[in-house]
Amino acid sequence: MKIVITDCDHADVAIERDCIAQVGGECALYQDASPAGIIANARGADGLLVQYGRITGEVLDALPEVQVISRYGVGVDTVDVAAATERGVAVCNVPDYGTEAVSDHAIALAVAVVRNTAGMDRRMRAGQSALAASVPVYGFAGRRFGVIGAGAIGSATARKAAGLGFEVVVFDARFEPGARTPEGWPVVSLETLLVSSHVVSIHVPLTEQTRHLIDADALACMRSDAVLINTARGGVVETTALVTALQQGRLLGAGLDVLEEEPLPVDHPLMSCPRVVLTPHAGFYTEDSYAELKRRTAQHALDVVQGRRPGNILNPEVLK
Repeated sequence: MKIVITDCDHADVAIERDCIAQVGGECALYQDASPAGIIANARGADGLLVQYGRITGEVLDALPEVQVISRYGVGVDTVDVAAATERGVAVCNVPDYGTEAVSDHAIALAVAVVRNTAGMDRRMRAGQSALAASVPVYGFAGRRFGVIGAGAIGSATARKAAGLGFEVVVFDARFEPGARTPEGWPVVSLETLLVSSHVVSIHVPLTEQTRHLIDADALACMRSDAVLINTARGGVVETTALVTALQQGRLLGAGLDVLEEEPLPVDHPLMSCPRVVLTPHAGFYTEDSYAELKRRTAQHALDVVQGRRPGNILNPEVLK
């Protein structure tokens, strides 16, 4: 059995290697996420572990022995799931991975921007202790926290925001405005959420329907004292439109863990927006969750190759 890690920015892959070695398998690590690189590196592989690797129909046609693609994390936007299904290849992810970690991060970003703690810290380090330079600063009670996407992470974020005193509303295409989610959060339209929320936190996958969901028109709907938080996928937000809104003062600030361009160039205009907090796609990370992600991603691939149903699979119809 051969399992290939197509690409991985983790410090090491010891956990994956141990899981695979325990069943007598071979594990090979490469660092090329391009289709051509994956084809060159993964010949003879029974399964692929991917982080950012682009898995297309052409890749799978060139690697006919591949039985499973197991992705580190929740999103599978770099994997052509339909093409994999047509070819009988299982696609696995870890959909419940990082629920608490990512929701914690969303809340941390929201608090940092609303209270402007990051801006105060930068000014203090520069010897500027006057509060006037850091206002406005807001509290949480009585302000509205809008969650776009009421899945596991969005619902956890809603729970934590409510615990801080925010009034929570959600938008989710699965529910009609006026309804409540299974967790009890009131559902509103996207327009209502954007117009009325002081914090807008994004928790949807990147699909054709959600790409640039937050574009110039959506940003124009938002309050001038609103904060945008994105810990989901960078492509959900139209970056150039966000920069324009921030530069023109039509938005108070933003907390961004994911971006359309990663890593962000040091001369990118977002870097000079004063009330923007940036983190390096780190919302998923805690010491415990990191180890769990690696173990489960490897185990899903092993399960499929060894004829077992994996814990999480997007296309179960391919299993015989």
